[in-house]
Amino acid sequence: MKLLSPAISSLARMRLWRIEAWKNNPLEAQREVLQDLVTSAQYTDFGRKHDFSRLFNVRAFKEAVPIHEYDDLKPYIERTMNGEQNLLWDTPIYWFAKSSGTTSDKSKFIPVSKESLQDTHFKAAKDVVTLYYQFNPDSALLTGKGLVLGGSHNINPMNNEAQFGDLSAVLLQNTPFWGHWLRTPDLSIALMDEWESKIEKLAASTIRENVTSISGVPTWTLVLFKRILEITGKKTMSEVWPSLELFMHGGVSFTPYKEQFQKLIGKNINYLEMYNASEGFFGAQDIPGDEGMLLFPDHGIFMEFMPVSEYGKKEPLTISLQDVELGKNYALIISSNGGLWRYLLGDTIQFTSLRPFRIKVTGRLKHYINAFGEEVIVDNADKAIAVASAKTGAIVNDYTAAPVYFSDASNGAHEWLIEFEKEPGNIDDFTRELDLALKNINSDYEAKRHKNIALRLPIIHSLKKGTFTEWLRNKGKLGGQHKVPRLSNERKYVEEILQMNTITFVNKSTNT
Repeated sequence: MKLLSPAISSLARMRLWRIEAWKNNPLEAQREVLQDLVTSAQYTDFGRKHDFSRLFNVRAFKEAVPIHEYDDLKPYIERTMNGEQNLLWDTPIYWFAKSSGTTSDKSKFIPVSKESLQDTHFKAAKDVVTLYYQFNPDSALLTGKGLVLGGSHNINPMNNEAQFGDLSAVLLQNTPFWGHWLRTPDLSIALMDEWESKIEKLAASTIRENVTSISGVPTWTLVLFKRILEITGKKTMSEVWPSLELFMHGGVSFTPYKEQFQKLIGKNINYLEMYNASEGFFGAQDIPGDEGMLLFPDHGIFMEFMPVSEYGKKEPLTISLQDVELGKNYALIISSNGGLWRYLLGDTIQFTSLRPFRIKVTGRLKHYINAFGEEVIVDNADKAIAVASAKTGAIVNDYTAAPVYFSDASNGAHEWLIEFEKEPGNIDDFTRELDLALKNINSDYEAKRHKNIALRLPIIHSLKKGTFTEWLRNKGKLGGQHKVPRLSNERKYVEEILQMNTITFVNKSTNT
């Protein structure tokens, strides 16, 4: 291990010239990716149906292939899971990444080919390490072990060759043998399904390891930290893992969690955001502290960008990389080397830089509140929560929010269910600070709040600790990549949680 890590570290640094090639020529990289995808899949069922052999440019591709959501491709995917091949992609597919299903009670099963493993996920992971070394040349990252808080996987009973699980589990199962020398815990623990037992075993098995990095969902990482500190009696994680230098995160905004991480770790470490999902690996931070993530155009995925205003139209407009603008909300549409064709991912992004292309994830197409024309997205909510927390000394673990519609007695409002790690001294002060931050961030919200014309002051409920964990457990979604929906334009999630009777207090200033 000690001999191997420096060698791998040197190889990681040598990848930089490859990164510079696609970073400086992203449009060319994207054209080549699309050509490779169409050429590879031209003799699949999907390729024959859409005349892939006759498609030679982006315009022809967009004219021939409609935009798809999961249900449109589901028949192909189900047939593949039952043993048929060469339907969406030209190499056999035996692995499926089970999505967290945050917008639906039903899971999605995303096909994972050998190409999407090697040319997307693993290639991107290597590039992330290279980018990290570029800004941290003296790093000892690969001289220790990376702690991976992965998910679980199961054998598909319909076809013994097909297996599905959380993306992290699929990647762990397919990691090259030498990769396991660089990670912890043991695979049998990493792939456990029951998360409460898993946390116990994770804590016990990793305490004595030389952990230099951690990757995982912030909420479960915090749970693990707290349990390890209970077991060891230490005050900070830096006492347990003195060489810890990096936390890699993605999937949810890290803003509400950073203060807790800094407090529990007890020293300054690096934080790196990645944009990877069941469908692919799309980007990662290349500049420490910058809110934008470098877009990965050379990793087996062709990307289109649909202005959010086009969502729901019969023939929505999409644009290619060369036509995107800064600060506009786009829905990401991908064609991938796993057989997803013009697939509406569901995420919304904004470009923070055009030379090179950097992006930030702003939310989900279905995770927003726009009941009164206020157009509040997750990015707005995360920032406002952070501001209100800083102003009132609060620390937020998790939250969800939904609209309260007009009634005979009152106008509308936003209702927030918040689980605090540290409650504010005064919930009404927190409410006012949250409201003020949203006004400063979102002019549409500010307009609707003017003189309470459409919206009155937010209604905030403080929940008992563990409420969201219990809600996820009741829905069979505890652990892995499952997460609480931040915002919803309907009241389903809020009503379910309110029925659990776990409110500790609510702000009183609801008519201001």
